[in-house]
Amino acid sequence: MDKYEFFKKQVFSLIGIDLSSYKEKQMKRRIQSLLTRNKYTDFDDYFDGLKNDIKLLDEFINYLTINVSEFFRNPTQWDVLEKEILPSLINNNRKLNIWSSACSTGEEPYTLVMLLTRFLKLSDISILATDIDAGAIEKAKTGIYNEKSLQNVPIDLKNKYFESIGSNYKIHQSIKDCVKFSRIDLLKDKYPNNCNLILCRNVLIYFTEEAKVNIYKKFHDSLSNDGVLFVGSTEQIIMPERYNLKSAKTFFYKKNVY
Repeated sequence: MDKYEFFKKQVFSLIGIDLSSYKEKQMKRRIQSLLTRNKYTDFDDYFDGLKNDIKLLDEFINYLTINVSEFFRNPTQWDVLEKEILPSLINNNRKLNIWSSACSTGEEPYTLVMLLTRFLKLSDISILATDIDAGAIEKAKTGIYNEKSLQNVPIDLKNKYFESIGSNYKIHQSIKDCVKFSRIDLLKDKYPNNCNLILCRNVLIYFTEEAKVNIYKKFHDSLSNDGVLFVGSTEQIIMPERYNLKSAKTFFYKKNVY
């Protein structure tokens, strides 16, 4: 067994993240870069460091889970959500059950809350937001973001729901109160049930095809009969019927109900 294969087994035993479900060439390169930057000689040496240094382990998990996000990422897709997807879901359901999976540092679920305020009262909005990275979830709960992450926020929403703090912005407590954060590993944990809308954007590109098949099937089972899955701009599902899904709009998929 080569050193990287052994490293993957050790990482799984330490933190429960299965590196075999990620595209190997891409992930191995990322870890090698991190290893070198911290002046470790090889994977064995680096794992010894991870076991004994909590800061090094936190850095590894943050780097591994690729926390890159911003509000209203790919704005045209949010326009489709606002104008064509949400009106139908709201019309057909007394209360929406929404899951923002792989939510990173919170920009996505908070974006969705702000968008929903154009249809609903804040008291009627509730979103489950999950990620594998506990550090990202803590940052999301804090709700402080830099100027760049707000570049696509419509000016009316920026003025209404953000407070300037130095060079950063803090999202309003009324928006934060609509989101419940929790930790879910998409590869192995149980998914929530009867979701009217699931967001999983810009994360599946890092998984192997086998892992994606498993995740799409679990998303299908989590959707309500009229539910919609919203994926990222590089993640169109080829042959969605394999997972009993059908295209609603580009990047939006509905559950096939027979």
